[in-house]
Amino acid sequence: MGVSMATARTWVERWERQQELYAVDREERFTVIADVVEHTVAGRTSPLLLDLGCGPGSLAARLAARLPRAEIVAADMDPVLLELARTHHADAARYVDTVIGADGWTHTLGLDRPLDAAVSTTALHYLSEPVLLRTYRSLASLLRPGGVLVNGDHFPAEAAPCSDLTAHVGRRRSERMGGHAQEDWRSWWDAAAREPELADLLDERRQRYARCPGGGDEQVPVSRHSALLRTAGFAYVAPVWQFGDSTVLVAVMGDE
Repeated sequence: MGVSMATARTWVERWERQQELYAVDREERFTVIADVVEHTVAGRTSPLLLDLGCGPGSLAARLAARLPRAEIVAADMDPVLLELARTHHADAARYVDTVIGADGWTHTLGLDRPLDAAVSTTALHYLSEPVLLRTYRSLASLLRPGGVLVNGDHFPAEAAPCSDLTAHVGRRRSERMGGHAQEDWRSWWDAAAREPELADLLDERRQRYARCPGGGDEQVPVSRHSALLRTAGFAYVAPVWQFGDSTVLVAVMGDE
């Protein structure tokens, strides 16, 4: 079910372009996440990082370029995106096929030491609050003292009028910044369905999502994420960057 390097490059590049329609200041958000991780791991010779919901390796590749001595484990359940990542960004990370939040999912990661940082972008918003809390607790148990969880995503404001405003501001910004994109998420998948090299992987994807359907956007506000993170064992939680409803939220483990 492998794909050629040329095919992987084509579809990853198209993925990067269409994602500009959704993530407000996507490149800046990646940079901020890398800034947080770089600060957290300063002085450590071989930091261990976990990329949650890695997709085709967009964030893992950027972290590998910024922190070439880091060991990165990248996790996702989508066989199409994982294969694109393994082929196009082969040297960036060790890719793991797992369902984040499912029973025993952390055992599949093959970690042999505590994490310095766990990162995610637009991958955790589909988790319900009970699963989110369970996932946060799992991550807290994997991180070293002083380690961080860095989550870049779209978080609604607490009150509906404010949530509408932040979403509108972010959407308008994305339209201005990503106006050159020629396809959106749905059309990317529609086009990928016509790629012969992806046919077997797409069949596997359909079967997998039929067995384990993904959730939708749970619309959990930052304040609720912060409360869940503290309940899970994180000592400190704060947003470090925001534009519209796009936020980078950082949770820090306490020192022993």
